[in-house]
Amino acid sequence: MTSSYGLQGRVAVVTGASRGIGLAVAEGLVAAGARVCVTGRGAEDVRRAAAGLGAVGIAGTVADPAHLRELAELAMDEFGRIDIVVNNAATNQPYGPLMDADPELWREAFTVNVEAPLRLVQYAWRAWMADHGGSVINICTEGATHVGPNVGAYSTTKAALLHMTRQLAGELAPRVRVNSVSPGLVRTEMARFVWEQAENDLAAGLPLGRIGEPEDIARAVLWLASDAAEWITGTDLLVDGGTRVRAAHTATPYAVHERLRSQAPGRDAS
Repeated sequence: MTSSYGLQGRVAVVTGASRGIGLAVAEGLVAAGARVCVTGRGAEDVRRAAAGLGAVGIAGTVADPAHLRELAELAMDEFGRIDIVVNNAATNQPYGPLMDADPELWREAFTVNVEAPLRLVQYAWRAWMADHGGSVINICTEGATHVGPNVGAYSTTKAALLHMTRQLAGELAPRVRVNSVSPGLVRTEMARFVWEQAENDLAAGLPLGRIGEPEDIARAVLWLASDAAEWITGTDLLVDGGTRVRAAHTATPYAVHERLRSQAPGRDAS
């Protein structure tokens, strides 16, 4: 993915960057001239991604505060600065009705989807951003502001992340801009259980006629990270193919919700 947004000399840290949206974001940042530090759960996946990007990387779970500290330290050791943080890593477990939610998985969801982004921003703030400024982009979801079948835990954590984005935007201004991007249905492994075998029906229900690609989200992140968005903070950028306006486009039931009712992700989908 090529880019007209000049980020030469800047350093970005991207979580969940070994595949999907995170990898597309990292690729976009590199194309714009940034140096990138990536993380993901699988050591071989991170090694492959870092090698392909010409980046540095470290494997681990964002649920571990020590891993996030090591990630920030790696960026500082290798590049001497952290200008951009993209909190992309997430889990969609526990999946199902909230009344059936496993308390341990519920706590893990908040650890991964809410606590980890805060911790990484704290580390970046203390290491560089407090004195030099920067930009934070949190990946939320189109579903953070409404309810849907079986995704109550995921959407609740993302609603918390959405609010935290605005809170941090107020607290860290004017040094650091903090924004979020909320994708609709995107062709990722995490969402495969939704779009696989039903893509045509899902696309037909969207005003723009297709499900999203990771690059659609990456372009939004790249813009928010760049100086083109220098007067924007505390904003959520919805990138969803028109999901919110679909009621004026079609009278058919929301196909994504029908898939959520009938399908379930694998336990390791995150």
